[in-house]
Amino acid sequence: MENRIGKSYVARKSLFAKGLKEGRLTVQEIEEALPAGTLTAAERWLLYYSLRAAQVEIIDEVTGQVDHGFMAEAPPQAPSNH
Repeated sequence: MENRIGKSYVARKSLFAKGLKEGRLTVQEIEEALPAGTLTAAERWLLYYSLRAAQVEIIDEVTGQVDHGFMAEAPPQAPSNH
């Protein structure tokens, strides 16, 4: 059955299950399960987006930084005087 569905589907499903259970995944775990070339850029973006939307924290194991994606808060800007 795995060949019919695809290995990347099974890997994504496993990642989601682990992320939901533990509340976190590392970038390295994700990249090891789905190495470059496994997903298109859009599919990879959607995976990270979906994990964040499911409140799974994505952490870089090397730096300890939490990956907030494009939704990271920008520094507050001073109001303009127009």
